[in-house]
Amino acid sequence: MNLIAVIILVTIVSDIILNGIADILNIKMLKNELPEAFSDVYDADRYRKSQEYLRVNTRFGWIASIFGIAVILVFWFGKGFPVLDQWVRAYEMGPVVTGLMYMGILVSVKALISLPFEIYATFVIEERFGFNKTTWKTFILDRVKGLILSLIIGVPLLAGILAFFEYAGDNAWWICWGVVTFVMLIIQFVAPRWIMPLFNKFDPIEEGELKDAIMDYARSIKFSLENVFVMDGSKRSSKANAFFTGFGKNRRIVLFDTLIKENTVSELVAVLAHEMGHFKKKHIFQTMAIGILQMGVMFFLLSVFISYQGLFDAFYMDQKSVYAGMIFFGMLYSPIDFFVGIFMQMFTRKNEYTSDRFAVETTGKAKPLITALKKLSANNLTNLVPHPFYVFLNYSHPPVLERINAISQIKVGQH
Repeated sequence: MNLIAVIILVTIVSDIILNGIADILNIKMLKNELPEAFSDVYDADRYRKSQEYLRVNTRFGWIASIFGIAVILVFWFGKGFPVLDQWVRAYEMGPVVTGLMYMGILVSVKALISLPFEIYATFVIEERFGFNKTTWKTFILDRVKGLILSLIIGVPLLAGILAFFEYAGDNAWWICWGVVTFVMLIIQFVAPRWIMPLFNKFDPIEEGELKDAIMDYARSIKFSLENVFVMDGSKRSSKANAFFTGFGKNRRIVLFDTLIKENTVSELVAVLAHEMGHFKKKHIFQTMAIGILQMGVMFFLLSVFISYQGLFDAFYMDQKSVYAGMIFFGMLYSPIDFFVGIFMQMFTRKNEYTSDRFAVETTGKAKPLITALKKLSANNLTNLVPHPFYVFLNYSHPPVLERINAISQIKVGQH
């Protein structure tokens, strides 16, 4: 076993230990006493249900994670990577097609292995806690549509990356960086109008008090907004949400139908004010810029390691190839990805506080946002008292109690 293999194994074991400790600490934080701030939206039974929801998902996560890692290790040390490589090379289809076959088989096997866990999570756990609205037809169609999109978008993009690294020499990494960035930006423009409607219905919000209130608020902050869309989130789950997506004429602010059902007009305006705050404060562009920069670093490091013999020796590969090098580098890159992920979550948690402040200051009201956050938490059975270490590792949003406390301290009327 060489140094590369040791680094990857240590990373895998460290990830298990760190997340296991975080999970245990998180469960130990659970208490029978309901936080006083939530006494108006939770009763004792619902609070116990939220805690049980956390315990069940945590245990299920352990099983799924351990099983997945065990499969990878058995395949790795059973020399599955070279055996599969010899099989696809025997067809003599050239490096790009061979690479697509090799990577496609691995991705397909991984998807098949994870499928039973997805089914159990959806139709057993989510069903048990009253969230699941997904039918078997919807579940199957979602995966078929996802597969078709992968074939239409993902396969040509992957083929291009393989070809560039195969034939473009030292220029490959920055060409791939540029091409993938371009494709990402195009998808951001077209997804709201052409891709997302494949999975959900997006209807313009009906004329009436809610639309008038939203449009009036948008004009007050000089936010160009043609319409707000309602998504049939209840098609899959009773959980509620809202989000901002897209750019230019295709940008959309979306409310789940479940969110509209549970909240007042002032609360919904507060939620949308928060989402508009992300745009006005340039959080979306900042996150995208960081992601593009991170991708450039990744492609550069990939160009350094993709032909490194030690990387292939770690996986018992006698013959080097671009496609196998990409997979092995992905496993080697995981420590960097882990730390970048922690940094990005710290960044997004800070942005959530900023958007909360924007929403309160521009609407002139703190209470509607607070009550909307409470209702969202109760509706989604959110863990109200997560352990700080678990938050550090996993949360892209601050814990709801911390957000409410921060919002309560904002002086209304400041702009």
